Amino acid sequence: MYDLDDARLEKHSVTLAGHRTSISLEVCFWRHLKRIAEKQSLSVNELVRQLDEARDGSLSGAIRAFVLQTLERESRT
Repeated sequence: MYDLDDARLEKHSVTLAGHRTSISLEVCFWRHLKRIAEKQSLSVNELVRQLDEARDGSLSGAIRAFVLQTLERESRT
């Protein structure tokens, strides 16, 4: 009835402040993050770096909120 393959967590490594770190996000969030980065002519690593600098809470939470906010903004246009 439901296809929840997108809910599976996937780890990706990024470099932040010269250090490699792993981020675990659901597959759907990685897919949209990559699309958003491409649309902004940024690498995923650069977009994550910018989100890391702007966040107050957890990085994975900041990424999820950013992706959701971007999708909501796009759906209104």
